[in-house]
Amino acid sequence: QVHLVESGGGWAQPGGSLTLSCSPSESHLKISTIDTVAWYRQAPGQQHELVATLSFGYPNYKPSVKGRFTISRDDAKNTVDLRMNGLKDEDTAVFYCTAGIVPENWPNWGPGTQVTVSS
Repeated sequence: QVHLVESGGGWAQPGGSLTLSCSPSESHLKISTIDTVAWYRQAPGQQHELVATLSFGYPNYKPSVKGRFTISRDDAKNTVDLRMNGLKDEDTAVFYCTAGIVPENWPNWGPGTQVTVSS
């Protein structure tokens, strides 16, 4: 199974923007060969929730982020990025990316990348 690594988290004010990146842990692997890349997030005390997917080049979004978040692939950087605009307090969470859709009890959740939105 391909393992992906997240980066780019940080702090933003409400209304601000952050871009997260997801890349293969083994750099010789091409993220373009992965059919579906998914971004999840987990807020404190909550389960993981699916935020966005890029599947065979087509994006899909959780309704609450549609119009604010954009998932895209950058072949030059070998990443799938999640551009987050119009951030809200409720977007505060640890964000994870996976190769494919995974269940909540998936044993391979990595450390993720923390996104904190606050004033």
